[in-house]
Amino acid sequence: MGTLFVVATPIGNLEDVSLRALRLLGSVGLIAAEDTRTARILLSHHGIKGRLISYNDHNKTRRIPEILDALAAGDVALVTDAGTPAISDPGVELAAAAREAGYAVVAVPGPSAVVAALSVAGLPATRFSFVGFLPRGRGDLRRLIETYLARPEALVAFESPRRLRASLGVIAEVMPERRLAVCRELTKLHEEVFVGTAAEALDHFSQPRGEIVLVIEGAGEAEAAKGEDGAEEETLRREVSEMRRLGLTRSQATALLASRYGVSRRRGYELWLASEESSA
Repeated sequence: MGTLFVVATPIGNLEDVSLRALRLLGSVGLIAAEDTRTARILLSHHGIKGRLISYNDHNKTRRIPEILDALAAGDVALVTDAGTPAISDPGVELAAAAREAGYAVVAVPGPSAVVAALSVAGLPATRFSFVGFLPRGRGDLRRLIETYLARPEALVAFESPRRLRASLGVIAEVMPERRLAVCRELTKLHEEVFVGTAAEALDHFSQPRGEIVLVIEGAGEAEAAKGEDGAEEETLRREVSEMRRLGLTRSQATALLASRYGVSRRRGYELWLASEESSA
């Protein structure tokens, strides 16, 4: 039985690939690539000849059985357009199917746009949340950003150049003082990392181009505590009173407080009880 190797490939610079990855790409019986043209450029650059088939969102249902058949005969490598497969791409379904069929699934680590962006942003990132591509709808995006308003971890997301300015506009409204890094075309010829507020980024990027990773600074300790404790006490009490008026249950109210303000369930419960006493 073969092994499915999940192989990280360069996110731009063709030299950013491990010796192990090159060895495996040259030895496996089949390479399943998100885009065979992109994969062929990498293989040709390093003098590797390999059998390629496409595996992407459009053909994954048909391709998975074919790749499982290939695994019965030998090893297969999975590569994405850029970076590490199965992170915001269809590789996750193939990895799951291979493991369920009894084949070993082995990581061949390497480039990652998320880690590369965090490493050069210069923003605190002891903890971070990765959310893939930002929501397209303005309301959905605003709700997502508000969810992270009082959370201490950095927020990392992909964004298209076409939607960057619209997204920055929403971030500027919700987090006007928060720093962020716009990491564009990482490892490529026109690489750029801009760090500032969302409003400053809007002034800087008039017609952005290329692949973009956003890193948004998490709430500082004082800011996180503000959402949790007494600085916003009156706001929180008003919120709970309004939730009561609208007919929300205690569990619904505490969940909403946690989502909007980062308030713990315990604190939300205390606010609910205080509101109950004041309305008695």
